[in-house]
Amino acid sequence: MDINTLRGISTILVMIAFISICLWAYSSKRKKNFDDAANLPFEDEEIAKRTLIDTEKRDHE
Repeated sequence: MDINTLRGISTILVMIAFISICLWAYSSKRKKNFDDAANLPFEDEEIAKRTLIDTEKRDHE
């Protein structure tokens, strides 16, 4: 086994890993989880608004 055979095997392994990750990422089973994760930054704004409202209520009491 020479260096070129090793390079060929490593290329095939990396290609298999890449295809596996792509299939995992675009799997329909994971769509809801990824959609939820994509909306997390927007949910922080709602939490911040609620916190601001709660703080204002405490200040007025």
